[in-house]
Amino acid sequence: MTVLHGEGVSRGVASGKLRFLSRNAQAQPRREAADPEAEAARFDKARGEAIVQLAQLYVETRARLGEEQSLLFKIHQMMLEDLDYRETVTGLIRSEKVCAEYAVDQAAAQFSAMFTQMDDRYMRERAADVLDVSRRVIRLLTGREDDALMEAEPAIIAADDLAPSETARLDRERVLAFITAKGSASSHTAIFARTMGIPAVVGLGDSLLEAYSGREVFVDGTSGEVYVEPDAETVAGLQRRRAAEDERRSYLERFRGREAAAPDGRRVLVCANIGSPADLGAALTGDADGVGLFRSEFLYLGRDDFPSEEDQYRAYREAVEAMGGRTVVVRTLDIGADKQADYFRLPREENPAMGMRAIRICLTRPQVFLTQLRALYRASAHGKLAIMFPMITSVAEVRRIKEICAQARRELEAEGKPFDGHAELGIMIETPAAAVISDLLAREVDFFSIGTNDLTQYTLAADRQNAAIEPFCDRHHEAVLRLIRTTVENAHGAGIWAGICGELAADAALTDIFLDMGVDELSMTPGSILEIKARILDR
Repeated sequence: MTVLHGEGVSRGVASGKLRFLSRNAQAQPRREAADPEAEAARFDKARGEAIVQLAQLYVETRARLGEEQSLLFKIHQMMLEDLDYRETVTGLIRSEKVCAEYAVDQAAAQFSAMFTQMDDRYMRERAADVLDVSRRVIRLLTGREDDALMEAEPAIIAADDLAPSETARLDRERVLAFITAKGSASSHTAIFARTMGIPAVVGLGDSLLEAYSGREVFVDGTSGEVYVEPDAETVAGLQRRRAAEDERRSYLERFRGREAAAPDGRRVLVCANIGSPADLGAALTGDADGVGLFRSEFLYLGRDDFPSEEDQYRAYREAVEAMGGRTVVVRTLDIGADKQADYFRLPREENPAMGMRAIRICLTRPQVFLTQLRALYRASAHGKLAIMFPMITSVAEVRRIKEICAQARRELEAEGKPFDGHAELGIMIETPAAAVISDLLAREVDFFSIGTNDLTQYTLAADRQNAAIEPFCDRHHEAVLRLIRTTVENAHGAGIWAGICGELAADAALTDIFLDMGVDELSMTPGSILEIKARILDR
């Protein structure tokens, strides 16, 4: 028996024969193009065909998995329509006089490397999306389609990685589970697996060998373990795990669609943190009461210039419409620290976590801020949208923010563009300064959302990016909990609501404490929502 260790990303235990998904993943050969303009035209034709395919995949995925899960393929269409992507490919064709396949392959590598090198984990995972859409274009250019996933015999699929479009095509009746050498829990591939109820383990690395193909394996998507030809005793234990997991899943489903309430009868919203419209499917599938944190950085990262008002408006509108009347809290631009964009031309800093980031950038570049606010207010006409500002440390900052918000509203009103003039304005409490003066800040805004990741970092003077000091970063530290309690009490004293959108929101060990504090909302990764609802309702 051999045991492989990875990251379990979709719970459940499955067993069956292992089948490796083989692809022609070799780099495209460089071929000279006698007529670069003809090659550019070939690329544009294949790109157009790929967009049509993605539109069809969107329709098929929507029918199979629901509207929310299909949104990713709209994002993929937008990637192929992106001017930077198109110009990079055609520029390579014309400047180097190379074939379209090679140019697409090189452009995909460039964009993927750019995403991979970003500090923000969400943006790193977008590297898989750009590779996925580029492979689609290359298949169309070469005339080779991959139907390896459509074989008839049920099996456990193994691969170096699975693209989101491949995962969406998985047949639940024929794919018992999947395991990959690469990948992460928050990738769209993992989200699709959870939606379809397919056990999955990713990140197995070099331990996943093609030599295991055809062997009997057990996959535990909870522990992240893969057993190759397990002995009888291990099989018996795994079967007990499978029965327990089935029982747990049935238990959690009892809480789907129910409103969570504190012991005093007060409703507690259990919401989702998301990074782009493509994640809305996970939020709704996870039974979110709304979106408590919509990170807007995806619009700014991985590009060469500032996003336009129209680009932002479309993304925010898509989010509020998809949530169907449930509140979407959008955090304004939080560039800086571990999230960098070269075109901002931010100065290099010794301590960027405490430097020019988030609201400080917005207030020193008011036109960039105003563009985002205009887009947000315009989107508010299509659903329930709230605007939240990060990294606040003073009342003066909030008052200046409100002045710029008022300017955005005046401009839109003068232009005859509809918006919700009563859209809530809130701030993140993620600095000790904001928590200490939360009584003063509460008079200025409609809500607080406590960002426990940064609040813990700044309170304990413990850099959350530094693994070496992890032992000194006690996320249950009494100082952090006292600041949270003070913030909630001051919010309620001023008649506004207070939520938590940091990692502690999903910490079941603290749920009862937060309820006793009077927290009104807990926002977390979508996969944790039913767990926390169950914790609240089954006390």
